Amino acid sequence: MNAAIIFVLLFALMLTGMPISISLGLTVLTFLFTMTSVPIESVALKLFTGIEKFEIMAIPFFILAGNFLTHGGVARRMIRFATSMVGHWHGGLALAGVVACALFAAVSGSSPATVVAIGSIILPAMVKQGYPNRFGAGVITTSGALGILIPPSIVMVMYSVSTNTSVGKLFMAGIVPGLMLAFLLGLTTWYLARKNNYPRMRRATWAERLLALRESVWGLLLIVIVIGGIYTGVFTPTEAAAMSAVYAFIVAVFIYKDMSLKQIPKVLLDSASMSAMLLYIITNAVLFSFLMTSENIPQEMAGWIMDKGFGVVAFLLIVNVLLLLAGNVMEPSSIVLIMAPILFPVAMKLGIDPVHFGIMMVVNMEVGMCHPPVGLNLYVASGITKMGITELTIAVMPWLLTMLGFLMLVTYVPEISLWLPNLLYGK
Repeated sequence: MNAAIIFVLLFALMLTGMPISISLGLTVLTFLFTMTSVPIESVALKLFTGIEKFEIMAIPFFILAGNFLTHGGVARRMIRFATSMVGHWHGGLALAGVVACALFAAVSGSSPATVVAIGSIILPAMVKQGYPNRFGAGVITTSGALGILIPPSIVMVMYSVSTNTSVGKLFMAGIVPGLMLAFLLGLTTWYLARKNNYPRMRRATWAERLLALRESVWGLLLIVIVIGGIYTGVFTPTEAAAMSAVYAFIVAVFIYKDMSLKQIPKVLLDSASMSAMLLYIITNAVLFSFLMTSENIPQEMAGWIMDKGFGVVAFLLIVNVLLLLAGNVMEPSSIVLIMAPILFPVAMKLGIDPVHFGIMMVVNMEVGMCHPPVGLNLYVASGITKMGITELTIAVMPWLLTMLGFLMLVTYVPEISLWLPNLLYGK
């Protein structure tokens, strides 16, 4: 009964158009003040201890690194490198967009940043070459979603904070699914381009490829620093985030010289405001999680699922449907922070690996970012292409169906997510 009251109150507040973070906070406070005897001191204590986690520090650093790289010409060099490698195939420039999105995802940790950085450069070039606007928008909107699956990923850090799962293991677990999804999106792009006979580019010489690699190598090195540093144990994911922010600053300002020192205060302010917004959501989500636990809702839900005899297959299917529906009304950070504390205990009771469950949630978030009404990537792509959301939704459909097929694969073949972390860390 209490669970029903909490969720009705939460959705009622959200339907008024109130931001999700404020809706969460108000739901918790209303319920605590009127329907429970939980001492208010314990709520204040939970607020402090809930965001006192070392892992949360990674979020502002990854945002800062992503902003430096977005403004610092790294994306342009990555596109040039990707074009030199795959531009001669059917739909060459579109395929280069997929490859560039995968590369940029590995340095930024954010999907909207990937769509902005790659899309704003490659979409005008595609239109100039004679590609339909819809095709280019479909490619970039969905490939940009790789930003939260290929490590480092801000959404993975949030899942780690919510469930106490190792960030390092999650990052390693995202590599194989991330590369697989990039390949499948590229395959869909190539098939459509071949079918419609879209333009190809001339084959680049090896000298041109080496030159493009040499130009983009400073950006690509960041992937080695973050993933290599975590894997070898040189630094923790949080320290890797700080390192990536410093490295991105040096590359953008002193090596590529695409950013002047005058622009730095604006980048710092933008990163600070985005970090503050995410930390505010985390704070309210921590309170919501505390309320759920104190009302025994996850435990009751686990008991109910066990009593009904749902197996792992049925439970994972329910979770996917639930998360895809949540993707219609919420953005990824909020979904992870609200849903993970409720669904995670049930998954653990059914013996599902926490890392596999995390990757499955992240792939769900990717799909959610590409469909209306709140698909964040759709709005970002809409701003770049000046296309309406309805038109964009039709444009992304072939790639969205590919992502849904991949979601089923990741859900029911846990080895895709677990093979690499098990190999590196042992079971």
